[in-house]
Amino acid sequence: MPETTRIAVIGSGLAGLSSACVLAARGYEVTVFEANSWTGGKAAQLTADGYRFDMGPTILIQPNVLRKIFAEAGRRVEDYLTMVPLEPQWRCFYEDGAVLDLQRDETAMIRDLNALAAGNGDGYARFQKLSRELHRISNNFFFWKPMGGIGDALDVKNSMNISTLRDVMMMRLHQTVSQVIHGHVPDRRAAQMLEHFVQYVGSAPDQSPAILCAIGSMQMEEGIWYPMGGTRAVPQALRKLGEELGVSYRTKAEVRRVITLGDEVRAIELTNGEQIEVAAVVSNADAVRTHRELLANTPAAAKFEKRRNYEAACSGVVLYLGLDRRYEQLLHHDFIFSRDPEEEFEAIYRKGEPAPDPTCYVCAPAATEAAVAPAGHESLYVLVHTPYLRPHHDWKKMFPAYREVILDKLERTAGLKN
Repeated sequence: MPETTRIAVIGSGLAGLSSACVLAARGYEVTVFEANSWTGGKAAQLTADGYRFDMGPTILIQPNVLRKIFAEAGRRVEDYLTMVPLEPQWRCFYEDGAVLDLQRDETAMIRDLNALAAGNGDGYARFQKLSRELHRISNNFFFWKPMGGIGDALDVKNSMNISTLRDVMMMRLHQTVSQVIHGHVPDRRAAQMLEHFVQYVGSAPDQSPAILCAIGSMQMEEGIWYPMGGTRAVPQALRKLGEELGVSYRTKAEVRRVITLGDEVRAIELTNGEQIEVAAVVSNADAVRTHRELLANTPAAAKFEKRRNYEAACSGVVLYLGLDRRYEQLLHHDFIFSRDPEEEFEAIYRKGEPAPDPTCYVCAPAATEAAVAPAGHESLYVLVHTPYLRPHHDWKKMFPAYREVILDKLERTAGLKN
């Protein structure tokens, strides 16, 4: 075993910063190694001419997870971060002109869904009941433990009791998210709204396991929140906590490999050749890169490759639009839905091509935090899912035409005129 007690955290995304805080609060010596010149990973910001844009996540759900991290150190997250709830949570725009707000209040949601089409409300109530059960199951089996496969979720010795078998049956392992949703709500527009619990995290609803319907309950349980200062404020709060706990941070320090002896970690090696003795490693890098590059030719890497085939998640096109006006029809979070979700999923996830009529996620935060833009203006963030990069894709050539597809969609379906 190495003589040092230092734990290396590779990558300073939200999970890396959180891990560093928890480990330090529990008495470990922790150093975070980050390849970039900043900490926070995808929770970065773009600023220009008085406009500010979150470049990564814009939606914060389950703030109780953050509270748990700060509580490890006997701190309150509210002393480091101001979060405000957003209600309604989303506004949905449809090709036929319908507009529907996603609300945390289930009674109001049932009423509005029944007004959209008869039977939707009752189906939504049944879906949320199932989602709450799946959320409970995910907490028991998945959420609070490392997952590499179904074998990691089940305790074989204790999996034959009636309660566990009932939970396994409720997971609906033979069904997809789309199949479950369409089995509950008859209207395609309502189904499209619910499918986006999964699609906005980059997964195809018609290919994702039914257990991911639990996201609906996760979101409704605590609602959607906005950190004042943007989502960049979250890693800043975690960094501040970590520094108070004695965590050290090294930026521009890219890890080339993890040095092991058998199953034991001995050191890490940076791209500049520096080797640092460590007792353990927490990797916040992509799991595939961690095993194929940082742990190449180790037993852990071989075991990882045997588990399954790995495919990249979808990518996306993002527009950062500094506007000289606000659109009053927009909420903070909005989805402008495609005319045909099956056409959209087929293009992105199976054909590997941009959708001809895409769903657009639109974030318009100025009504919540005026500081994101000059007075009366808006910092509009637009995200459209696209397939991961294929060899024949040249986005330098593709982007101008696809930008026009997106802008036309915004105007046609949500009235966002140029």
